[in-house]
Amino acid sequence: MCRSIKTLRSVEPPATPGDISAAALQFVRKVSGYRKPSRANEQVFNRAIVEIAGSVEKLLSELDSSRKPL
Repeated sequence: MCRSIKTLRSVEPPATPGDISAAALQFVRKVSGYRKPSRANEQVFNRAIVEIAGSVEKLLSELDSSRKPL
C-alpha cells in the first residue's frame, strides 16, 4: 500500500490524533491519486480524511491489544 503510513497499533507513546490524521491523509492521497485535490474535489477529499481518521480511532480503541500483529 503506502509505505509512508506507519503502524499505529501498539506504539509507545500511543498514536496521537495528529498521527492518525497524517495516516488518513496519506491513505486518501494514495487511493485518490491526488497529492493536493482541485478546489472542486477539496471538500470530498477532506471529508474522506476525517471519516477515515474516525474509523482508525475507533479501530485502535477496540482492538484487543493483548495479541501481537502478524
